[in-house]
Amino acid sequence: MSNRPLTAAGRLVPLLRAGLIAGIVIAAVAYPLVALTGLGAKATAHAVEQKTRVLKTAMPAETSYVYAPDGKTVLTMFYEEYRQYTKLSDMSPNILQAIVAAEDNRFYQHHGVDPKGVARAFVSNARSGGSQGASTLTMQYVRMALRDSATTPKEVQEATQQTSLRKVKEMRMALDLEKEISKDQILERYLNSAYFGHRAYGIYAASEIFFSKTPKNLTPVEAATLAGLVKSPSEYDPADSDQKEATGRRNYVLDRMSQLGYLSPDSATAAKSEPIRLKLTTPPHDCAAVSEKYNSWGFACDYLKNWWSAQPAFGANRLERMDKLRRGGYRIVLSLDPKIQEAAEKNVGTKEATGSPFANGIVVSEPGTGRVKAMAVNRTYSLDLAENPPSSNPEAGPKVKANYPNTVAPLLGGGDLAGYQAGSTFKMFPMLAALDSGMTLSTSFNAPYRYRSEVYDGWAPSNASGAMTGQQTMWSGFGKSVNTYFVWLEEKVGADRAVRLAEQLGLRWRTDVDRDHASPDKAKKWGAFTLGVSDATPLEMANAYAAIAADGRYCEAIPVQAIMNRDGTPATYATPGGIHREVAKPRCRQVVSADAARAATDAARCPTGDTPARGSCGGWSTADSVRGTVGRPVAGKTGTTDSTRSAWFVGYTPELAAASFISDPDNPFNAVGDGQSQIPIAAVAETLRDGLKGTPTRQFTPPSDAIVG
Repeated sequence: MSNRPLTAAGRLVPLLRAGLIAGIVIAAVAYPLVALTGLGAKATAHAVEQKTRVLKTAMPAETSYVYAPDGKTVLTMFYEEYRQYTKLSDMSPNILQAIVAAEDNRFYQHHGVDPKGVARAFVSNARSGGSQGASTLTMQYVRMALRDSATTPKEVQEATQQTSLRKVKEMRMALDLEKEISKDQILERYLNSAYFGHRAYGIYAASEIFFSKTPKNLTPVEAATLAGLVKSPSEYDPADSDQKEATGRRNYVLDRMSQLGYLSPDSATAAKSEPIRLKLTTPPHDCAAVSEKYNSWGFACDYLKNWWSAQPAFGANRLERMDKLRRGGYRIVLSLDPKIQEAAEKNVGTKEATGSPFANGIVVSEPGTGRVKAMAVNRTYSLDLAENPPSSNPEAGPKVKANYPNTVAPLLGGGDLAGYQAGSTFKMFPMLAALDSGMTLSTSFNAPYRYRSEVYDGWAPSNASGAMTGQQTMWSGFGKSVNTYFVWLEEKVGADRAVRLAEQLGLRWRTDVDRDHASPDKAKKWGAFTLGVSDATPLEMANAYAAIAADGRYCEAIPVQAIMNRDGTPATYATPGGIHREVAKPRCRQVVSADAARAATDAARCPTGDTPARGSCGGWSTADSVRGTVGRPVAGKTGTTDSTRSAWFVGYTPELAAASFISDPDNPFNAVGDGQSQIPIAAVAETLRDGLKGTPTRQFTPPSDAIVG
């Protein structure tokens, strides 16, 4: 198929293509065979030869399947045309015989064009003024292949318009194609391209949708029913209430099968007496069709779509990439770990009710790969918002629905939502920047209750408690979340350096305010950055902290563990150096030194009640229950915003990093309150505990003497 980039007009191609497939009856005006010689053939020869070469390799659109991590459980599908390519050897002989009987009984005698059929149609049309067709299976396939390989509306129209010139080109290409590929190959491609109605493209989809079986198991009656549909899917629809037209067409096909020797007269008679027994199936489509059993996986599915649309490997723009997803026949295996996902679902679902305006969500990422292992939030993934109450945002108006209990909004990240203010979890970025610049964990400052910053034009933040006043190091400052210590530390390393490091660790600024403050000319003055005034998503925060767990090696967040092309080979992309790499493989880079990351982890053990390898946490911490809950070495950081409008906890072990938040996505001024601040802490701690149950305990690598100070 052509890989030319889509133009603006090309955006209309999927809709136009689908409309033509569904609406055009495959019957063309017969044209004298003599038109294949002389001026007509000469005028089209070059174009025909070029398109014939395309037809040799053209493949129809095929459904992309999304699987659970076992690679077997289908979660959902993406398709413009529901189709799964099927080899001829995997089809019942009944359907091969039925389609030949119904559409081209001389298929095995002609060479692409049937002279007898053309002559018969020409005479009939001359006498009656009608438009009897003479299209062979090969000619029909040519038309379908040209349609399927079209990349512009003009090409779609040229492939299907009812004109004599198009018919001549089609005949010529059919003759040439039969010199290049075998009858069986043509028949196989035809049966995989034809439209059978009910969104069934190709024989696999038709067998499944109408009879809930594979093409291998079609009976003569079923095969004749399906073969009869190709001529006019809507007119002969067997799902019609009276089935009169469908039965008549089926019986015609059975008679033709008998005349051609495929069925005995007695078998045909018996088959015609049978009613059409359907067992209709509706194939799932897109993320909203994920089954109830895997409902929470819908959020990961939605993230997959957003991630896919940003991958240059699948096209030059979002439209091309989504077209590839819906037509490319990929086999996509999600990276979610069922055990960790189950733990995540349980530990957010029991902390805050689905019917609460406050969303409690969690994302779990794997250090060293960036693969997302769990995505869960106390919401039902559904497009149906009918029973949702009005939004809690007073500016939204009474007709705007809330995001609970049902939503498909990307509350966990990976979409276009800005996220939520992440509070003191951002203290990690200036600390890590300071360590990577040569400062030590022992760097101390006598932190007052309130600190006036001359660097930040007299801004004077204060601590959450007077108990934080006094001499602090990175261990104690991080463990107690001492604001004034970290404003002072950010002054020393430079707020712009902390901002740029956060960007290197995957954070993006999605609001006008954040983009303005993060700009190169203003980042140096963004003193409040260390207090987490910027919006972030749990996906970003889990992945950023995962890089610290991986000794400073940042890996892009990725929702898949495998992506296979329709031919079974891994999907790849070309690097700037021309090397082809698998799209599903981790993409990692060293962002800070391993020693700086290990030192940051040592300090980050203090908030959790864990014991650092080298320093002192100063006697107390903000989430000292975490170590006891997880039951193994763990690091992390709490975060709350002004008036506790949102609360966070990001925690990690050497194996997993998890970020949880609680906030009102509709109304950020709807404070969750201090009493809710423990919910993300418990969600992360219990998910890490449950997700790692039964696995060996790993230790963090201690920092070096040089960086301890």
